[in-house]
Amino acid sequence: MERDPITSEAPTLQDVLDALDDPDCRSMLKRLDTPMAAKELSEACEIPQSTTYRKLDLLSEAALVEERTEIRRDGRHTTRYVANFDEIRLSLTDEQSLDISISREQSAPEQRLSELWSEVRSET
Repeated sequence: MERDPITSEAPTLQDVLDALDDPDCRSMLKRLDTPMAAKELSEACEIPQSTTYRKLDLLSEAALVEERTEIRRDGRHTTRYVANFDEIRLSLTDEQSLDISISREQSAPEQRLSELWSEVRSET
């Protein structure tokens, strides 16, 4: 589900617009100011868990949600999701086409470690 920020291409304008046009995705983004598990998000938004995962895929493809692994001492790690942008700007270029830019804050060291751990888990 998670996009690799190093090897993935930037999301397309259509991917971002599709995610933002979806009412469930917008509802989820409103609640993802702090990391939440899919089950917590499903309950908070009052949508089925299967729908939650589909919407998380849509938001991930648009690079609007980040997947993080919460590492626990007991070895039962959990995946949490958080909104992955500060601002989205839609503008009209000189050629009269739409352009989108997504601003993101810099990653903290613990966030980068979580991302690295998520990548290692996905490859094993």
